[in-house]
Amino acid sequence: MSKPAVPRALDEGTKTAVRKAYEQVTNGVPGFVPRPSQRHLIATASRALGTSGGFAVAEAPTGTGKSLGYLIAGIPTAKIGKRKLVLSTATVALQGQLVSKDLPAFLAATGIEAKVALAKGRQRYLCVRDAMELAGGQTAQADLGFDLPAAGWPRPPAADEIRAVNALVSAFERGDWTGDLDEAPHPVPAALRPLLSTTSGACSNSRCAHSMRCPVLAARKDMRDADIVVANHAMVIAALELDGNADAEAQSENFLIGDPAACTFVFDEGHHLASVAIESGAARLHIGAFGRRLAKMDPVFAAPFRLLDKKKLGNRELADAHADLKRLTDAVKAFEALLQAHWVPDANEREPMWRARLGLLPDDWRTHAKALATDTGNLLEWLDAARRRVLKNEGSASNDRVTRAMGTAVEQLREAFDLFFAWGQQDPDGEAPNARWMTLGIDRGLVCHASPISAAKLLRRRLWSQADSALVTSATLSAGGNFKVFAASIGLPTDAECVSLPSPFDLDRQAVLQVPRFPVLPDNEAHPRAVADWLARELVWSRGSLVLFTSRRKMEQVYALMPETCKPDIRMQGALGKQALIDEHCAAIDAGEGSVLFGLASMGEGLDLAGEYCSTVVITQLPFAVPTEPVLATKSEWLESRGQNAFMLVSVPEATRVLTQYAGRLIRTSRDTGRIVILDRRIVEKRYGRDILDALPPFRREVEM
Repeated sequence: MSKPAVPRALDEGTKTAVRKAYEQVTNGVPGFVPRPSQRHLIATASRALGTSGGFAVAEAPTGTGKSLGYLIAGIPTAKIGKRKLVLSTATVALQGQLVSKDLPAFLAATGIEAKVALAKGRQRYLCVRDAMELAGGQTAQADLGFDLPAAGWPRPPAADEIRAVNALVSAFERGDWTGDLDEAPHPVPAALRPLLSTTSGACSNSRCAHSMRCPVLAARKDMRDADIVVANHAMVIAALELDGNADAEAQSENFLIGDPAACTFVFDEGHHLASVAIESGAARLHIGAFGRRLAKMDPVFAAPFRLLDKKKLGNRELADAHADLKRLTDAVKAFEALLQAHWVPDANEREPMWRARLGLLPDDWRTHAKALATDTGNLLEWLDAARRRVLKNEGSASNDRVTRAMGTAVEQLREAFDLFFAWGQQDPDGEAPNARWMTLGIDRGLVCHASPISAAKLLRRRLWSQADSALVTSATLSAGGNFKVFAASIGLPTDAECVSLPSPFDLDRQAVLQVPRFPVLPDNEAHPRAVADWLARELVWSRGSLVLFTSRRKMEQVYALMPETCKPDIRMQGALGKQALIDEHCAAIDAGEGSVLFGLASMGEGLDLAGEYCSTVVITQLPFAVPTEPVLATKSEWLESRGQNAFMLVSVPEATRVLTQYAGRLIRTSRDTGRIVILDRRIVEKRYGRDILDALPPFRREVEM
């Protein structure tokens, strides 16, 4: 897809279309309440999404009406500008809300016609080929002689598993089900999901015998034809790389969004964008397991010579392929021995880790890794090309089984290449380095890791330099209205507009933020006892409350110290699935009983407990990131090496943003009231704590000195 010839500018016609959409939503969406902050969001989003090269960040607190706001701006500007609108979220819950509620409401109210597609990964769709093979109940035949997936079950299946697979296959064959595993007519056991789906490497795409009814290819076509695509951040970041660099064949079979210059993007829950981008650039390799896989790959390297009846493929004869594979296998084993000689994990450590200071590996390690990257990359390129030739060659169904194994081997080689390349490269002077570290696998084998410490460079390359326009929004992006840290974390263009919108709620009247005179600081071993005593004494146990912890260990300690009379009313994260726990909590409140949720960070974000479901939020300590976490530790070292204060530059602003998220669990509607309690005296006793307190939303303060 070529880039549009004419860049867009926000003209009067487009502004008129946005105003019209707003009026139609105002009059046509039941329960719609006009809000000044939402109108400000619409204006900001229109300026960004209606202009080629327009980028904006909008912090819009709970109650602003973010979703309808950016739809009112985004859909008319995309429609007039002939762009695809990509709506990206961090959670499945928000995707579901957009697809099932907000988009239908907007389109019905405005009468705008638009095709909507929900983008999901392959693992969420049935692979018809694999399901048909599983339905017979046969275990995989090890006819290739190596431990890569072949047809059928990888282990003897249980009777109920075969019944579950057969029921799904029957529903799909009858046309009663589309193959979306999230909407399966019968429950899909977690252990079956990876067997019923397939990976990109193991997929034959349009050459599969079942391609005409493949749920993945059908979903890809829907995305290709859609005017609006709802996706998640990880898929969009991966698609920006794929769609910008893949060859024509890969583009046609793996199409996700298309030319970014023909798309406008909205990243809701945008505070996750940097961390997702960093994760997309990370690499991980169990070095011993990879060596063992290499030792069994001879048959997969021989397969293309046999299937194509060739003595030479590319620059290799069969003997060359075997020799190169053997040399790589030996080199990997030697590299593992080198690492093991350097690092002997402490048997007393629960989670032993070795980390390179500033990401700098010993010179001999880097030299070995660089050579391994070269050799792995050469084999990867050759095997991938050979697989493509085999796929193009019309063959029997048995060929498909071999190409699946070849594809899986390609994926494994690519995983190794990414790690070796990251370990072998020299970080450019003046740029943020990669973090590099080692941990132990469950078998006590060495696992090598690498990760960028900043998403800025990656997002500048993949997003800001390619996208037509983009809006990033969330309830919490700034530190008290200052976007400096967030903008740096995502490499935001300097001319991007940043706005922090006021809350539509009367926070000073509806909520009070309390900091009691608490006896101990969080690093004191007496802190769990003090928290338990305070909760038992001060919580209103007949109502709904949320208590947030920064570690599972401390949460469990506090629970164990609670009076036995309180424990029946406590619902602790991990005892049940998150949603089941919340359902139990709400049911107890509906029945006139008290309920207290004990939760971790995931309950401090996105949890919507309005009214009586949550009258008190207790934050047991300031949510600073773990300083020994390898990416943060490397980033801190790098900043300190440049004469900067990493704690004040990174840790404090991020803790402020997270704390604002936690506090946002309390007031969800204009009718909610309650209190937020912080059991961490650092917020008043430390200078940085005062900065955090001043940056929090304008709740009424009650601070005991």
